Amino acid sequence: MRSAYKFRIYPTKQQAETLDDTLDFCRQLWNLALADRKTIYELEGKTRSYEDQAALLTQEKTKYPELKQVFSQVLQEVLRRLQTAFDNFFRRVRQHARKKGYPRFKSRYLSFTYPQLGFKLDGSKLILAKIGSIRIFRHRGIEGQIKTCTLKKSSSCKWFALFSVEKEDPHKVEPLKSLGVDLGLTHQVVTSEGQYFKYPNHYIKAQKALRKAQKALSRKAKGSNNRQKAKIKVAKVHERIKNLRDESLHQVSRKLVDQAELIVFENLNINEMVQGNLAKHILDHSWNKLIQFTQSKAERAGKTVVLVDPRNTTKKCSACGKLTPKTLKDRVHSCRCGLTICRDLNAALNILTLGQRGGACGDLTSILNSRSRQVGSMKQEAPIL
Repeated sequence: MRSAYKFRIYPTKQQAETLDDTLDFCRQLWNLALADRKTIYELEGKTRSYEDQAALLTQEKTKYPELKQVFSQVLQEVLRRLQTAFDNFFRRVRQHARKKGYPRFKSRYLSFTYPQLGFKLDGSKLILAKIGSIRIFRHRGIEGQIKTCTLKKSSSCKWFALFSVEKEDPHKVEPLKSLGVDLGLTHQVVTSEGQYFKYPNHYIKAQKALRKAQKALSRKAKGSNNRQKAKIKVAKVHERIKNLRDESLHQVSRKLVDQAELIVFENLNINEMVQGNLAKHILDHSWNKLIQFTQSKAERAGKTVVLVDPRNTTKKCSACGKLTPKTLKDRVHSCRCGLTICRDLNAALNILTLGQRGGACGDLTSILNSRSRQVGSMKQEAPIL
């Protein structure tokens, strides 16, 4: 199985300039290769392949000597990315997708990859071909064989190294215990065992800081140095919010995986749900990312995550099976059979039942990949974990 490790790197000022130059050269090669494909198709009706353009790469280096400053396999990886973009475009055309997604020319390039050679980890140093030795903060060990190394620049001008690692598949664990999980807004997660999870308060405070930074940015004159500084400040606040959100999702997903061998989620259509007034709240909760984090941890532990059809999981009574209509304001499920519980807990119990009966909607990985291609309380206070 493949895993990824992400570490912060600290290049010197000169190394940062070299990294920025590498990104710009990769962007130029992408645009040149894309223009070449368009020209050949318009003039001759032919399609360039990766092999064709890789063979012409030597000629491009003669025309554009600055490309020689970049490691050869990094340039080849740019052409592979373009090939993948065209493969995805043709696939969407065959599937008659509404948005075909034809590859575009890039005004910025945010990452580049050493696919096989050209990088080496040596203690607290990351040695890169054509760049040099960069200090890296390895906050955890790497298990498995490193396959690729990707250098990425964040919007707040921080640099990260991402390592793709190959390791053995874990042994599957028998599902001795199952857990149903309901995703909501009042509570981020409610489990079939009656556990309630909410976002921490510091995440809400960071949202207020973002609004303040955005207001300050709107007051700055366009093109001024102060506006550029304000943009970086907004990017840093966005990055902090993302880190806080991811930290919360990692903690919740870890607790879910530790509790059971089979975790059952709803197969929610996020793209349709974000069309209404609750769009921002739904996107802030990052339900898709929570499912992905849980699936990733479960896969490494040999456990299973499945998705079930969400229809009527809120209306259906978990005790007698009858449907009880509700509005968003109705936070308590009250049935004629005498059952009165939190509506989210009732939904979690129904989700668990569907998962145990084998009502999965399909392969989780393919569902999450298709989603990423398209775009994503009780009356009495419940305990918060």
